Amino acid sequence: MEQRQLGRSGIAVPPIIFGGNVFGWTLDKEVSFRILDRLLDVGLTCIDTADVYSAWAPGHQGGESETIIGEWLAARGTRSRMTILTKVGMQMGPRDAQGNGPKHAVGLSRRWIMQSVEDSLRRLRTDVIDLYQAHKDDPETPLEETLQAFAELIKAGKVRAIGASNYSAPRLKQALETSAKLGLPRYETLQPLYNLMDRAVFEAELGPLCAAEGVGVINYYALASGFLSGKYRSEADFGKSKRGGGMAKYLTPRGHAVLDALDAVAKEVAATPAQVSLAWLLAKPVVTAPIASATSDAQIDDLVKAAALRLPAAAVARLDAASAE
Repeated sequence: MEQRQLGRSGIAVPPIIFGGNVFGWTLDKEVSFRILDRLLDVGLTCIDTADVYSAWAPGHQGGESETIIGEWLAARGTRSRMTILTKVGMQMGPRDAQGNGPKHAVGLSRRWIMQSVEDSLRRLRTDVIDLYQAHKDDPETPLEETLQAFAELIKAGKVRAIGASNYSAPRLKQALETSAKLGLPRYETLQPLYNLMDRAVFEAELGPLCAAEGVGVINYYALASGFLSGKYRSEADFGKSKRGGGMAKYLTPRGHAVLDALDAVAKEVAATPAQVSLAWLLAKPVVTAPIASATSDAQIDDLVKAAALRLPAAAVARLDAASAE
């Protein structure tokens, strides 16, 4: 399978990165192992997870996804064949009635990063994390402190490269400038929200900044939580998954126009709407590898086919027009 470079890190990944939030949440250990086996077989060998996955689920406190991935890596002996991405900075621990975890267990302070990386390494059963990402900006901690902590982890061989997630363009630019000024490792990737339904914020400033600075883009919610698969056409479809209730914001005249365009292009290129949605992202030069999940072999097949699908320029333009915000 084609490999793409994560910024200037020297780390190569397949055109689609698998979203590991499903492990230990919507998929139990047995099914997760089967999905991971299949991903390895088809060449989708990069997994993106986070220490906080899946603290939002009742009875969970975070670390469930990393734990399952680590158990699979140990059981199969496959660490050398996989690229593992994880994150730090979100609130860990069991939630209260309002959905909040312990206030101290959050952020990008040196102390929290140093504690969290050891926890992630233990759960993942590995000596090194390929890409360690700041899950969200922490304005209360100086960028110098955060980046210096990441630099220590890279020097110690516990992390190969670092990335950022959910940063604004001004803050990402400031972080890159801070790294350059102090001679510290820089964020080699950005993980933003970007898909056919969510375009404006990324395309306005983040996309041009990443293109100019050579920062790899590994966008999440590449299928808009499943909306772009085409399975949610009306409110009656919301019960098809745990994410169904969140589809109402997309079921607008614009959303229906995007689905119509996806249907038309999918028919033209003999593909599915999900495959076309991912191929549209891969047609954007600024995108390195979108992140997408799957819970079945059929959905994994979609990811494999999407990775190889090249849309005609006219099809990309049609989707651009239908999804314009």
